[in-house]
Amino acid sequence: MIAEKQAAAPGQTAAGVRVGDERLIKVTPNAARKVSALLQKQGRPDGVLRVAVVGGGCSGLQYKMDLQDQPASRDILVASGGIKVVVDPKSALYVTGSELDFVDALQEGGFKVKNPNAASSCSCGESFSA
Repeated sequence: MIAEKQAAAPGQTAAGVRVGDERLIKVTPNAARKVSALLQKQGRPDGVLRVAVVGGGCSGLQYKMDLQDQPASRDILVASGGIKVVVDPKSALYVTGSELDFVDALQEGGFKVKNPNAASSCSCGESFSA
């Protein structure tokens, strides 16, 4: 019996990762530089930034970001600003149209998500409701 190699569907890689674009999430140049520097520092120059939405925070939902070696099956992969961002399908419902920025400041610095889907957010800026 000869096993046939299964071809990936259009817009999908062989590992079951879908390819998206910046309509899902866009990364600013400041955020891209910071993520790239962090990936280099961790010895993962080809790594990805995972952006997820999880329950919690004072408004009900919050962002979770993590650096990983590669996307997982069913992730949506977006190349933006010279880096690779992955989002799981459930989180994609909440982050579509968002922009990820990095502010280098002593107070209120760090990664910031500008999300047009957030109905409200808390004063700390780390959680939101949809």
